[in-house]
Amino acid sequence: MKKITFDSSRCVACHACTIACIDQNDTSVEEGQEALRRAGSLEIREESGHTRFAFFSSACRHCEDAPCIMACPVGCLGKSEETGMTIYDNTNCIGCKSCGMACPFGAPRYRPGDGKMVKCDGCYIRQAYGMEPACVRACAFGALKIL
Repeated sequence: MKKITFDSSRCVACHACTIACIDQNDTSVEEGQEALRRAGSLEIREESGHTRFAFFSSACRHCEDAPCIMACPVGCLGKSEETGMTIYDNTNCIGCKSCGMACPFGAPRYRPGDGKMVKCDGCYIRQAYGMEPACVRACAFGALKIL
């Protein structure tokens, strides 16, 4: 089973992973759709009075025992046998948001307009052709890796 790993010590919050995700998934930001991967920074004030920054990149964690899969009443979610990624087919999605409520990381998103669920699928089709997920490929600093 493969995982997309994140090394915060290498991240500079350049958002290349987010842009690659938007491009790969044809996300329509103009229509209010959200990227499936988010990057950013947190300002942390230490007891000494100094401020430091922590950078992050987050998306679906592709949990081994993914609660979103069990929560979907119409079976839209499952595991890719090849990659172990949590994938979806939202053809039958009824927009009930059960998967979103079950996910402790808020990975499922709901498209404006039709209200159907979308989420990071680990670019499992790219992986099937021997390519890295778009976010991993775009990360110039090596903060994201597929292992």
